[in-house]
Amino acid sequence: MKLLHLHALPADMQLPPTAITIGNFDGVHLGHQAMLHTLKQRAQADGLKTLVMLFEPQPLEFFKGSDAPPRITSSREKIELLRAQGIDYVLIARFDQAFRSLTARQFADLLKFQLNGMALVLGDDFRFGCDRAGDSDFLRAYGFPIDNLETVLVHGERVSSTRIRNCLLQGDFKAAAQLLGRPYSITGRIQYGDQIGRTIDFPTINVALKRLTPCLHGIYVAEVQTIYEPSLPERVAQQHHGQPSGLNGIAGYQPNSILGAAHVGTRPAIAQEKPEWRLEVHFPDLSANLYGLLVRVTFLHYLHGEKNYSSLEALKAGILQDVNDVRAFRQQYSDSDASDSDALSFLMI
Repeated sequence: MKLLHLHALPADMQLPPTAITIGNFDGVHLGHQAMLHTLKQRAQADGLKTLVMLFEPQPLEFFKGSDAPPRITSSREKIELLRAQGIDYVLIARFDQAFRSLTARQFADLLKFQLNGMALVLGDDFRFGCDRAGDSDFLRAYGFPIDNLETVLVHGERVSSTRIRNCLLQGDFKAAAQLLGRPYSITGRIQYGDQIGRTIDFPTINVALKRLTPCLHGIYVAEVQTIYEPSLPERVAQQHHGQPSGLNGIAGYQPNSILGAAHVGTRPAIAQEKPEWRLEVHFPDLSANLYGLLVRVTFLHYLHGEKNYSSLEALKAGILQDVNDVRAFRQQYSDSDASDSDALSFLMI
């Protein structure tokens, strides 16, 4: 797959003939996957390459900033999910004042001449151009063959990013996984935080969120695994020089994953001039330096909302209870409940 940026396309660049679909693709959920399947079918039938156009920032983020709906997936996560779908080109269009001012005709010209578009696959509610003046009928009149994808239903309701956001905010990870076609996760690099947790004997990793607002808010059971080598257990073993230490963490369900208590929130107990969203994970029974690793945090179970503890002792007691709840969850869903090939089946059934 080749990643392109619209604002950086060379003037003389000539793409091969393409079949194009356009949208935010936030979550790359079952509805999006159906659209991508249709896109690939159209491309194969007509001898075209597939191209997905994304917007960064997403349009509502441009208009509303932090008041926009929270993101399901970061830009990087979307790109990797589209790569896994076998798309030939992903094109990121910078959504700014100049782009949002394009007329419907100018947008159609862009698809035709810059992107060499020969066919389009669009959602049934797709609109574009300044003041959303363009639609599928406009593009058909312009000369594009268009496949309009009908709404995808799960349990009789439309699959949408809004529906998935609501599931995640309610802590219903089973329903979210069914709509996404996979368990929900956040990918980010482990970075330095305030290092407050270690001062109260509950050290955490701080995972970069790469979004204005996440779709989660609270405390969760989660498992963490690295995206690239070394795996998390390998990194821990390297630091223990291959010797058992008793501090290797609680094994997760997927291969080479470790279970922890994840916190997504703004940390109301800490005085801040401007509250900042954080994703932090505490691993019981683990001692290791994990800074710099790119990890995937998969959310398994909602424990409770974010709390403003009245004292340091109350905070420590609350975290200890979260740790005990993580252990109880692991015992409830033991390895006997799932094979390695379907390790998170309890979320998907």
